[in-house]
Amino acid sequence: MLKNKRGDMTPYNMSRKPAKQNPLLMPLIWGGSYLMTRPFHLKIEKRNLTGLKPPYLVLSTHQGFSDYYIAPLAMFPHRAAYVSDLEGFAAFGDGLYRGLGCIPKRRYVSDISVVRNMRHALANRQSVVVFPESRHSNVGTTANLPHNLGKLAKIMGVPLVILRVNGSYLANPFWDEEHTRKVPLRASMECIFTAEEIQKRSSEEIQLQIERRLTYDEYRYQQENGILITGGKRARGLHKALYRCKSCGVKYHMESARTTLRCQKCGAQWELSQDGWLVNADGKIHIPSWYAWERDMALEEIEPMIFQVSVEALPNHKGFVPLGQGSLQLDFDRFTLMVAGRTLEFPHKIRESVQTEYNYRSRGMCIVLSTWDCSYYIYSDDIRFQPTEIQFMGEYFYSVARGIFPPSARGLSAADSPCL
Repeated sequence: MLKNKRGDMTPYNMSRKPAKQNPLLMPLIWGGSYLMTRPFHLKIEKRNLTGLKPPYLVLSTHQGFSDYYIAPLAMFPHRAAYVSDLEGFAAFGDGLYRGLGCIPKRRYVSDISVVRNMRHALANRQSVVVFPESRHSNVGTTANLPHNLGKLAKIMGVPLVILRVNGSYLANPFWDEEHTRKVPLRASMECIFTAEEIQKRSSEEIQLQIERRLTYDEYRYQQENGILITGGKRARGLHKALYRCKSCGVKYHMESARTTLRCQKCGAQWELSQDGWLVNADGKIHIPSWYAWERDMALEEIEPMIFQVSVEALPNHKGFVPLGQGSLQLDFDRFTLMVAGRTLEFPHKIRESVQTEYNYRSRGMCIVLSTWDCSYYIYSDDIRFQPTEIQFMGEYFYSVARGIFPPSARGLSAADSPCL
């Protein structure tokens, strides 16, 4: 699956100008999106859009797979260009993805060609949709938001629209995306600044408004709206995100099955209630609060780490190239990957976060580190290889290198810290 059969390591041409969405594909896109969201009774509310005509910039929350179907329906009847990870071009084909209007990008890599291609699409009177969190939400709270979104909005110079989705994570939590829950989907689409207002406001003020509107807590939303998830396996996979025991503090020994989360070391056990609480005899715990505590604990215990790993490279749209066995070292300045006779360095100061995967292509947990010309998918059997913990440390080292508040100090709903 997605195998680069010839081992072609030629970098993808990221500067190639995006095409407009093929009008012949639009009925298929809208029809397919409608069919995919129909079981979830999707409702879309639109505000401050009267008289607004393309092009405009859309920044959307990104909780899960459903977002890819909701965005085209929210944009209806207009076409749009979508900033997309290069993996999509490999999975669905370069021709089709370009026909869908996608703009290629590597996650957590600054690339001026992406900005140029966005401006090109806007100049062709086609709106641009960006999912600035860059990954699906780990525990139903806002993932990393780039600190330059306000500046980006000013560079684009068009109206700024926010697309906010609720229910997408609850329907397909990142730690168990293979199994879908029947949860109602709700979306709101709102213009928060006109083009004229964008020019009058500072990038800092725009940034604050963006962060405020893109901040969410799906478990709080679930409880406030009385949403019950009754499936008998609703906790399966939760240990991938909650890898440290809240009772004894030991990490890497959590397990989950059916409706329970359990520590193999001390035997402590929690039941995931139908309304989204983790409950035992001592009371109930908000999942994002556990996650925030887990992050704080990780930052108290920071130390260099080294793992034996297996690596696959994604240089272009032709698929993955196996690179074999190697080692990954994490220290206070960088990730260092040694594989296939090469030493690759990934400095923390240029990488706001780390792409994490809990069961990528059914192969298990991995992290992804990218350069401008290649993405490296890294797996390990080491029990200490915990993508969430590695993500916490990567974000912290970035904040230190940049002299900004560490992630836990930003206070965004016990969420990940606020990357294009």
